[in-house]
Amino acid sequence: MIYFSKNSYLIFIFLISLVALFSAFFIEYILGYQPCYLCKIERIPYALSIIILLLNFKFNYLEKFFLILLIFIFIFSTLISIYHFGIEQGFIKESILCDLKNASEILSKEEILKDLQEKKSNCKDVTFTIFGLSLTTLNIILSLIITTILTKIYFGYEKKK
Repeated sequence: MIYFSKNSYLIFIFLISLVALFSAFFIEYILGYQPCYLCKIERIPYALSIIILLLNFKFNYLEKFFLILLIFIFIFSTLISIYHFGIEQGFIKESILCDLKNASEILSKEEILKDLQEKKSNCKDVTFTIFGLSLTTLNIILSLIITTILTKIYFGYEKKK
């Protein structure tokens, strides 16, 4: 079995987070696919992990704290992605969370007309797939893998310090 060092795993998570964010922005701004509100929320854990891992590389003495923080962030990522997947599959009804942006910005008739003319993405609509899997499904898989790696690092922390 191949063993990778703790730092190799953390660099791997950092690179995965960068690729995930760049891919999301590429799909949105270059390819023109509009993300729903939950899709935008699902980007937050990757941005936070980049910041936390950069802090970890600078302040290595806080590594256990950063690991716990990252574990909770990716558990949140997994849960929000499972919720979004349930909406996509029709297991869960779409909530106000999916339409939060629209509900808070509409003030006048002109804005309502403008809003109707824009292309809006719905939380239950899968607009982009890779290998037949929605980005939400891929996010569930990535979040679970990252959570597992981080948990393994945390519980093996004292052994491999």
